[in-house]
Amino acid sequence: MCATEVVDLLVVGGGINGAGIARDAAGRGLSVLLCEQDDLAAHTSSSSTKLIHGGLRYLEYREFGLVRKALQERETLLAAAPHIIRPLRFVMPHMPNLRPAWLIRTGLFLYDHLARRKRLAGSRGIDMRRHPAGTPLVDSIKRGFVYSDGWVDDARLVVLNALDASERGAKVLTRTKLVKATRNGGRWLAQLRRADGTTIEVRARAIANAAGPWVGELLTGALGRRAQHGIRLVKGSHIVTRRLFEHDHAYIFQNPDKRIIFAIPYEHEFTLIGTTDVEYPSDPAKVAIDDAETRYLCESINRYFKRHISPRDVCWTYSGVRPLLQEEGTDNPSAATRDYKLELEAGPNEAPLLSVFGGKITTFRKLAEEAVDTLTHALEHRAPAWTAAAPLPGGDIDDAHFEPFAKRFAARHAWLPAALALRYARAYGTRAETMLGGARSLADLGREFAPGLYEAELRYLHDVEWARSAQDVLWRRTKLGLHIEPGQLEAAKREIDAWLAPEPIAAAPAL
Repeated sequence: MCATEVVDLLVVGGGINGAGIARDAAGRGLSVLLCEQDDLAAHTSSSSTKLIHGGLRYLEYREFGLVRKALQERETLLAAAPHIIRPLRFVMPHMPNLRPAWLIRTGLFLYDHLARRKRLAGSRGIDMRRHPAGTPLVDSIKRGFVYSDGWVDDARLVVLNALDASERGAKVLTRTKLVKATRNGGRWLAQLRRADGTTIEVRARAIANAAGPWVGELLTGALGRRAQHGIRLVKGSHIVTRRLFEHDHAYIFQNPDKRIIFAIPYEHEFTLIGTTDVEYPSDPAKVAIDDAETRYLCESINRYFKRHISPRDVCWTYSGVRPLLQEEGTDNPSAATRDYKLELEAGPNEAPLLSVFGGKITTFRKLAEEAVDTLTHALEHRAPAWTAAAPLPGGDIDDAHFEPFAKRFAARHAWLPAALALRYARAYGTRAETMLGGARSLADLGREFAPGLYEAELRYLHDVEWARSAQDVLWRRTKLGLHIEPGQLEAAKREIDAWLAPEPIAAAPAL
């Protein structure tokens, strides 16, 4: 049996751009269906360095417009989701053989002033021999600089955009793949296939192709079109080790090959290190770090830290494929632009097709706004942009000040262990009360499937946030997989998967 959906806009791709477009379009009164072949944020959008930043290094490539746009968005997002996005100070040790101090100061001055700053402190020089950030570093580093950017829980950012889209009327279908779409009578006639093999027919006035690394493949395959822009697939890999330093600042290191490596406090007990930039011609769904990348990241850290690390110290790794715009004359993946292009194909009396090429997580909201501006114009649907001043679910925190909110939440639920109360406040913001469902004790939260993961949260993630597997829960909706002892992880995954498994369909009674 084939169900039929009739919508204004079919969005293909459940990464940050697709979720952002669905949210914006639903908020402008369009009927929207979003389909994603896997889980939300299953690929590139959960594999970033988890930064909301202007991109300091892009100044070196004279991408001033991109940096300014990203810095403006940084302020917007800090206000929209103060629970999952927070300020982070970065330390840049000065290596005279790589870049002169005057050049760094000039870059940081531009970074401070290309866009208005309301929530973040400006940059300054520091004496590494006196600053706490200098303690873990080799003694030859005497000077450095500090500046501000933001940290984000990238996978949750995607989920919250999808949740807002859903609450504004969009239909979100995960584990649902676009098989084929053709224009028919001024509309798109699309066929979707769900994981259980059932099919859905969609009649849409327009399609937004936000398939990330699959954008070109979707165009030439299911959509039967030809792309005007090319993309290059670049693998970025990260490693996670036990905590390498005690303070709350992150580091940005300049390598001799001119690449930038970050070392970021992560999940309280860990340090996140990345990223690499490697051309990747293979299937984005099968991306994984290789030994050379692991060695490169370890060597990059060892160049700066007194305490050396090796591949044996790596607790976890993740990799993603970035779909970067193909540019003439740019062979270095690190120099490839992180800007985006929107390609609209719509002839007279033809249903529009908008494809998204490139982009970065910091500018997703602006990309979505421009995409929906383009689509509403093509569809002759008049509705103003609205997302710039709208909080994401759970982000409606007074003055976007997270710390006072977290203290009030912990005081209201004094029965929660302090670390758990903070995690709930961080992950769910003002929606944490809904997730708790009126619980007044740990016993009310139900069965504990893994340290800190109770049945109440698992039910919320399933019923509200589309979680359907242990992988969805432990590595995307939360990062609790990092905190489970390796010997217990597989057992926890089996129990969570069993709990999340759909109820079997009862056989029809014999006649």
